[in-house]
Amino acid sequence: MGIDKELLDILVCPKCKGDLELTQTEDGLACKPCALKYPIKEDIPIMLIDEASPLKE
Repeated sequence: MGIDKELLDILVCPKCKGDLELTQTEDGLACKPCALKYPIKEDIPIMLIDEASPLKE
């Protein structure tokens, strides 16, 4: 199913409040300024800083 476009438009990074982008594999939301990726599990974004992983480019 994937993440809803409207939801993606309103979500921001919990650390810097910046915009998020869906990763190419659609398994997370990327914050480029913080270099963090927030995972998406069962179509639900996990927006906890402690759950984020370093963004690999």
